[in-house]
Amino acid sequence: MAANEDEDASYVDYDAFLDPGFSPSAFANTLVLATNNPTDTPLDLSTPLSKVLFDAQEIDSHIDLITTRSAIPLLTYTKEQTEASGKIISEIDNQVKSLNESYKQLEKEVIQKHAEADEVRQVAARLWETLKLGRSVGRCLQLGRQLEIQHAEITSSGTGAPSSGSRKEDHRALVRCAHTILSLREILDKKAPGEEGYGLDRVNVIRSLQDAVIGPIEKSVKSTSEQIIREFNIGSSGTATFAQTEEAKARIISAAVTLYLISPVTGTKPEKWAPQLLLQALEVYLRNALQSSIASLARSLATLPSLDRTLAEVSARCQNIIALEIILATTNAPAHPLLPAHKHNSNLLQPLLAYLETGSLASYFWRTMASSLSTRVQEIVNRGGVSARTLKTNRNTVGEAIRECVIRGSQPPSTITNTKGKGSKGDAEKSGGWDREVAVMVGSVIGNLGR
Repeated sequence: MAANEDEDASYVDYDAFLDPGFSPSAFANTLVLATNNPTDTPLDLSTPLSKVLFDAQEIDSHIDLITTRSAIPLLTYTKEQTEASGKIISEIDNQVKSLNESYKQLEKEVIQKHAEADEVRQVAARLWETLKLGRSVGRCLQLGRQLEIQHAEITSSGTGAPSSGSRKEDHRALVRCAHTILSLREILDKKAPGEEGYGLDRVNVIRSLQDAVIGPIEKSVKSTSEQIIREFNIGSSGTATFAQTEEAKARIISAAVTLYLISPVTGTKPEKWAPQLLLQALEVYLRNALQSSIASLARSLATLPSLDRTLAEVSARCQNIIALEIILATTNAPAHPLLPAHKHNSNLLQPLLAYLETGSLASYFWRTMASSLSTRVQEIVNRGGVSARTLKTNRNTVGEAIRECVIRGSQPPSTITNTKGKGSKGDAEKSGGWDREVAVMVGSVIGNLGR
């Protein structure tokens, strides 16, 4: 009761200090205002400061009094807590020792073995990668050797013009070479991790194979196929035998299929892919036929005695183009192994017609020639002289000769079966199937002669 009375008798405002919203600056301002007038110019700070010091001394004395009175209970409580802590620590030490022993046992039985197993796993993974790389290298070398043998079947079959006593060229080896080249591309182009060709570009023997075997042979196959297409001539005089015609057809089919297969596919969407090498070779063939025909016909129009022979040559070239069109139309496009999602063309003619934006090669031949002949005829007329006068005098004869040339040249050779539905020569004349081409060609010459 005495202690409580002393506490109650204390003049320290404990409630103010214990208030959660207590502000030291606000408390100091209150003390200063309580001991000074607001109008005093020199403020008296000694009185509020003494008040604060007295409060601090009072609190210190109060703490000493409470500590002295409660020393024994505090010490007893501290001793009990220390003893309890000691017991807890001793129990924890035993648990920690047991845990450390268990961890050492676990490390010995699991972690070390896991580390050893992980090393074995890494070794096995590297061995597997090496095995896959070795298999890919072996397959590439095997295909490279196969490609050399197939290419030798082409080049060793004899050079120069074939004769009845010499061995014929094995043009079918071109197609076999093309399929082997595609098999090599299928491996070498798959360079992503996990694919068959991953890491092959770092193998010296593969680089040597590409530089010394694959590259040169692919160029040779491409040039040989292009040469076969450039030299295609089915013959329109009727002197070619059935065997010679079939051989020419087989050679052009092999060359076309080869160029179709080895055309590049990288960097092109499957739905937009086109056999560029084949289209370029066929375009060169058509361009050469057009250039030769335009040049020779322009010369013959200036010297009419040679016109009949020149028109016969032009019609023969167009018949070769029609024969080529029929052969391409009847040859199914091969399935391309590197374009699984590609919708294959129905035949080899379809991409060429789409590329040239025409419906017929013969029509393309005559219309393109007519567009170039107009300029040549105008040059002859502008130069004047005997050539121009003779050409104007014989305009009817020249027009009829050109008409006959277009009709004759627009029919397939007798050795080629026409499957395009235009009919025979007599049928074409009756139905007027080539009237537009005749009109364009005759107009390009006669229409530019004036009166």
